[in-house]
Amino acid sequence: MAFSIGLQIGLSALGVNPMISIGLVLAIFILFPIILRKRAMSKMGNYGNDSGTGGGGFFGMGSQGGSGGVRYVCLVCNNKHKGGTCPRCGSKMQRADF
Repeated sequence: MAFSIGLQIGLSALGVNPMISIGLVLAIFILFPIILRKRAMSKMGNYGNDSGTGGGGFFGMGSQGGSGGVRYVCLVCNNKHKGGTCPRCGSKMQRADF
């Protein structure tokens, strides 16, 4: 916040139009955290790539290999499956397994 205010005062001291300086300050205020985040994600390893294959994930969910989504565990027969109903017993009672 102090950086933003200092930049605003500095641009107005240089004689830049106030509307242009507000626009520049807002652009920097939005773009600077995005650049910092990309740089930090690229340092973490495979998660920062732009090809879409890394995927970050929530609590490491993106790094389970080729799991390809949410699997469910039937609460009746404890069968792991990928659908709405259990293929073994037909029950709809299930929990998500990440």
